[in-house]
Amino acid sequence: MKSRLAHFVTLFCVILTFAVSAAAQTGAAQTAFSPRDLSGVWNAKLPPNATEAQILAYISQFGQGDPSMTAWAKPKYDAAKPSFGPRAVTLDKVNDPVYKCFPPGVPRVYLHPFPLQIVQTPKETLMLFEYDHMVRRIFVDGRPIPTDIEPDWLGYSVGHWDGDTLVVETVGLNDKTWLDRVGHPHSDKMHVTERFKRVDAKTLQIDLHIVDPVAYTKPIDSTLFFTLRPDWDIMEQVCMDNIGFEHFEDGGKPASK
Repeated sequence: MKSRLAHFVTLFCVILTFAVSAAAQTGAAQTAFSPRDLSGVWNAKLPPNATEAQILAYISQFGQGDPSMTAWAKPKYDAAKPSFGPRAVTLDKVNDPVYKCFPPGVPRVYLHPFPLQIVQTPKETLMLFEYDHMVRRIFVDGRPIPTDIEPDWLGYSVGHWDGDTLVVETVGLNDKTWLDRVGHPHSDKMHVTERFKRVDAKTLQIDLHIVDPVAYTKPIDSTLFFTLRPDWDIMEQVCMDNIGFEHFEDGGKPASK
C-alpha cells in the first residue's frame, strides 16, 4: 500500500518523473482493442508534450488559467484556503472540504492521485474510485435525466454512445465541493459533459465540458488522459486513515482534527 501511495505522489508531484514516464509510454507497442471496451483499471497520465506550467495546471484544476468567475463565485474563491497550488497554505489553515473527509465530487475526483476502475454492464457503467471507495453510476440504458433530482455528491449521470465515444451528462451535483484542488467553487446548477474515448490500447481520453452559469461566465473545457494498468487492482483507501498525511502533496504535518 505504501509503495502504491509513493508512486502516486511521484506521479503528481515530480515533474521530471512525469516527463520520463510519458516519454517511455510513447514507444510502447500497441495491441488490438475494442474501442467501446472501457473496462479495466486506469491511472492518470500526462498530456503529450506538456510544459511545466501545463503540468502544474493539469494536476490541480480544469482548463488553462483562472476561469472567468461571476460575482457569486469570486468571494468564495478568495475565501478558499487550499493545500495545493499558488495560494497554498499550511495544513492547520486549510479549509478544503476533502480534509474533512467530504467526497471530492465530480469532476474533481479525477484530480486525486489514485486509480479508478471501469466496469461496464448493459444497464450502467460503473466507475470504482480507489479514493475513499467512491462508486459512480452512469446509466446507459436510455433513460432520461430526471427532472426532480435532489443534489448530492456525485450527481445523476446518464450516458449514450456517439460512435465509439461514450458521452456522459451529469447534473444534480451539490455545491458542497470545490471544482478543483485550488479552491474554485461551483453551484448546484453545474452541468458536466464528459466524452470518454479509448484512443489506443493503453490510453483513455476524457474530454470535459463544464457549464455553471451561477459560478462562471463561460464554459470550462479540459482534457484528461489515463493509462490502462492491467496488472493493478483497486486497493483499500479510506480518507480517515490518510487525511493530512504525506501522500497529500504538501508533505506537511497532519491536519488538526
